[in-house]
Formats: sequence, structure tokens, C-alpha cells
Amino acid sequence: MSGTILENLSGRKLSILVSCLLLCQVACFLLGGLRAPVPAGHQNILGVVCRDKRDHQNDTNFWLYSRGEGRCEPVPLEEIEQDDLKLANQIVHVFQMPLPRDNRVLDYSRWQQNLIGVLQVDIAYGATLMEAPKELQLTIDTRLAYRNKGDAENDWKLYAHSVEQRYLDCHASHVSQSETLYTCDMIPLFELGALHHSFYLLNLRFPVDTLKQMNLNIGHMHDLTLTAIHQNGGFTKVWLLLKTLLFPFVVGIMIWFWRRVHILQRSPALLEYMLIYLGGALTFLNLPLEYLSLGIEMPYMLLLSDVRQGIFYAMLLSFWLVFAGEHMLIQDAPNKSTIRSRYWKHLSAVVVGCVSLFIFDICERGVQLRNPFYSIWTTPLGSKVAMSFIVLAGVSAAIYFLFLCFMVWKVFKNIGDKRTSLPSMSQARRLHYEGLIYRFKFLMLATLLCAGLTVAGFIMGQVAEGHWKWDEDIEIQLTSAFLTGVYGMWNIYIFALLILYAPSHKQWPSMHHSDETTQSNENIVASAASEEIEFSNLPSDSNPSEISSLTSFTRKVAFD
Repeated sequence: MSGTILENLSGRKLSILVSCLLLCQVACFLLGGLRAPVPAGHQNILGVVCRDKRDHQNDTNFWLYSRGEGRCEPVPLEEIEQDDLKLANQIVHVFQMPLPRDNRVLDYSRWQQNLIGVLQVDIAYGATLMEAPKELQLTIDTRLAYRNKGDAENDWKLYAHSVEQRYLDCHASHVSQSETLYTCDMIPLFELGALHHSFYLLNLRFPVDTLKQMNLNIGHMHDLTLTAIHQNGGFTKVWLLLKTLLFPFVVGIMIWFWRRVHILQRSPALLEYMLIYLGGALTFLNLPLEYLSLGIEMPYMLLLSDVRQGIFYAMLLSFWLVFAGEHMLIQDAPNKSTIRSRYWKHLSAVVVGCVSLFIFDICERGVQLRNPFYSIWTTPLGSKVAMSFIVLAGVSAAIYFLFLCFMVWKVFKNIGDKRTSLPSMSQARRLHYEGLIYRFKFLMLATLLCAGLTVAGFIMGQVAEGHWKWDEDIEIQLTSAFLTGVYGMWNIYIFALLILYAPSHKQWPSMHHSDETTQSNENIVASAASEEIEFSNLPSDSNPSEISSLTSFTRKVAFD
């Protein structure tokens, strides 16, 4: 990639550019750290036990709710503990979201984007049963309703209805003379890809049926706690502000870069194609589609966000392999077909990993578009498969990072081997190429830092997302400063690459020089030609690509 701005830009201008980009990076961290709240919040909602005394309980337009006019009366604990099959089928556990605060009625905002529900179950058995059965199978009749501001307090509308199976893993937490209380691990209950309505209501029933062997070995439900997790609206506003500001800059620099490439009388190089593909993936990621969800209900927004991020990850990981590989192969000067065949194995590994994660996402969030109560984590087998995908993704990301470090080390080794030929050059040429080597080393270290933070963010994001689903004692809090900082780093890094690897205008002599200047340039070119003769007298073991680059450098100096 000779003749790029990275090679020809003066040290003063390069320092100004790097300083401006570093200030932008600091601003991205400060924007998340000072202006944005934590990315996600949650509420723990204790279920209210009500009773449905109707004979026909299959009417999905009938709702029991715990607040507002017409609310149900809670069932006394003594009645719940009765071993009565008819009463067990009348019990309804009610969750009304969100909870009020400081005697104020709160409502969900569309800025909060999504809502995830995780259920904590406490089961009580009689004192005679010393140990609960292993892997309890729980059948839940789940019904989710919604209403908006201005609707009557009893005007609940059906959002989704499903009968789901969940498996419980419980352990004894309290033993008394009358009963033994078992606390079970959290189970995923529902996931909404869009938070379009103001209020939500959840009615849970645990039907008991002796013929279908449904919920027969389940003790009475002592407590049910729903953890409702949502994205914070303040964080969404800051996130969209960052996207809105970065989007036009990346589009503009892509157009500028592609115009510079097409001025050349040659077809674009592989690295230039990769840069424009990477910029296109970043532009798709920057596109602030979330604004549409403020006016339109888009339950597929979570899936779409995962697809956009997956495309960007695939393109970024592929670019790093090609970027490091191109500078490893520069001394061999291979043609395009050789490069593509060389990178095929590396890129296929990235494609296979991204396609695997995409299939897993479709199996989870794709099905949730039709049934928000579905989860791949609901069965022991599905939970193991899902956990395996997350562990495999994390391990693959770590292995990829180590492999990238190995490739960067080989690049530095090649640079070190080429430095041995510098003492034989004149002082001007030696200083020039030493400056290029330092610039390139700095860029490769920035690439390595960007890769490290990207892999760390990916692993932390997978662990934080799965924490509520597999219920492990892992506390990882993704701070807003980290998220906005890494997102800004992607944009700044790709922005810098598009600038530094654009063809330099200094390669092309001006067509409007005066005759005097032209004559002066001809003299300089003549002296440059004599230097070319000196290059031809270099030892036979000299690198051909080095001689070619030195020749082009003298021509560039002449035209400057």
C-alpha cells in the first residue's frame, strides 16, 4: 500500500490528527460516564395471589390485577396452604408492571426499548417430606396483557398467551416444624423485543390435572418473585445521540475514501476493498433505526440489533486478519488470487462462528417474535446447548485474539528483518523509512488494543446477558462509559484507517505548474533517475519490493 496518506503526511499534521481522534475517544468515554445512567435497570415484583372463582377460566379477556379500581382481593395464606385441588386451579399469581414509587404511578417509556422477565419460585412442602424431587417439571399457564395511558384501569388487552414447561432445580432454604421451604433457581419467563405500551400485567396459573399428570408433585407456591429487566431510557438517549453524531461522519469519510481510490489508474487493492466493506458494516450499525421504535411497535428490534452487530463483528474480525496478513506478505507481493486463497481458511473460521451464533439467535429470539414466553433455556438439554454456545463463543473469541497477536508479532518480526537494510541507505531515506516503521508500529498496536477491548466487550456482554438466565453467582456490570467508549473506539479506529490508507494526492503531479517549476521538477527527476541507477547496483540479496518503494519515494520527492 505505497503512496498512502500514512506514508506521506507530515509529522505535524499526523500529530494534530491523532490528537483530535484521542480527544474524541475521551469524549466518548466521558459521554457514557457522566451523562448516561447504567445500561439496564430492574425491578423485583412480588406476586399477589388472587382467586378466579369462575367455572370457565379459559377466557383470555378476563384479567385479575392488583392495583386500580376493580382490583382483586389477595387470598389469605391459610387458604393457599390447603390441599384442595379445586382451589389450586383457581389460584392466580398476579404481577403488575411497573411498580409505583413514592406514591407515584410509573409507566414504561418507549425509550426503554425492551423488557425481560425472570421468575424466582419458592415452594413449600410438608414437614414429612425431607427432600424435594429433583428436576421438578412445572406447567405454567402464562398470560400477558397491556394497557396505555388514558385507558381505563380495567381495560387490559391480551398481548400473548401460552402454556409453557419449565424445569426447577431447588434446594432447601428453611426448615420448620410445619413445612420445609425450597428456593429454586431463576427461570426465564418472557422477553419482549419492544416496550411499546405503558403498563403490563402478567397472570400466572399452575393448573393441576391428575389425568395429564400436571403439577402433581409440586408443593404449594410460597412466594413468586418476578425480576423485570429493561434498558434505561436515559442510556438509550445517549446511545442514539452517539449514533446520530457518528453516522454522517463515517458516511462522509467513506465517500471521500472511495473517490480517492477511483482517481488512481488501477483497480482497488484487496485492503482498500476490505476498508470500504468495513465502513459499510459500521454504517449499517450506526444507522439509528431505534428512532423508529418510538412510533412503531417493532418486536424484532432485538433480533435486528443482533444481526447488525453480528455483521459488523464478522467484517471487523475478517479485516484484522487481512490487515495483518497483507503486511506479512508485502515482501512476497502476491496477486489477488493468492491472497484470497491464503485467507480462505482464516475467514471461513470467522464465518462459521458468526453463522453458528446467528442460528442460535434465530432459535431464541426468532421464535420469541411469535411467542415471547419461549426460551431455549427452559429444558435441561436446551440450557446445556445454549450454555455451550456462549462458552464456545467466548473461547473462540479468546483464541482468535491470541492468533491475531501471533500475526501481529510476525509482522513486527518482518519489520525488524527489513530494518537491517536501513544503514546502507542515505540519511534522508533512512529517516523517512524509520518514520514509516514507527507510524506503522503505532497503528498495529492501536489495532491490537481495539481487538482486545472488542473481545473483552463481547465476552462480558455474553456473560451479562446470560447471567439472569443461567442464574450463576457472576456479577459483571457493563458500565455506560465502557459501552460508549468501545463503540466510539470502533468508529474512531475505522475513521482513522480510512484517512490514513487513502491514496495520497502527492503521488500525482499538478497539471498547472509554471514552466519554471516544471523545469525545476525535471531536474529533480533527472537526479532521481541517477539514484535509481544506484539502486540497481545494490547487492543481489536486496529485497525487490524495497527497491521499488525507494524508487517511488524518490519520484514522490521530485513531484513534491
